[in-house]
Amino acid sequence: MVLAALVYGAALYIARFIGSQESGVLEIRNTASGSLYGRWPLDEFGEFAIEFIHSVNQSPVRETFRVKDGRIVLNNLRFYSFGAGIPFDLGEGQTLSRDEDAMIISGFDFSLKEISLIIGADHFLHINNEIINLKELCGKNARVTIQYR
Repeated sequence: MVLAALVYGAALYIARFIGSQESGVLEIRNTASGSLYGRWPLDEFGEFAIEFIHSVNQSPVRETFRVKDGRIVLNNLRFYSFGAGIPFDLGEGQTLSRDEDAMIISGFDFSLKEISLIIGADHFLHINNEIINLKELCGKNARVTIQYR
């Protein structure tokens, strides 16, 4: 009886451990209808980026995110020129570095359940060594929600 309980307990522990190691997925859905545009496998602590051309200064901006505790965390912001929506003051714990011509702000301290955005002409998703043109995938001006599940 004790042996059976131990075997059963060990089986539950192993099942939970294996289940917790499964990778999740990053999903992009239409915000209004909930219809699925795409999904990509992404492990806990995995990274993805959203890149776009800034509407005012017309230079690339890349926001890199990682998954932590099932939430989306902004890892860094890479840009070439300041403009509307680009931070010009560093917050506590943030650093500014350079990578060739680009500036990179890192050290952000917030996480998101989801990302909501409107797809412009030049939005790209970088994930798993792929670059996905979000305008081609979702359509220009589509309102989308990006979630990790």
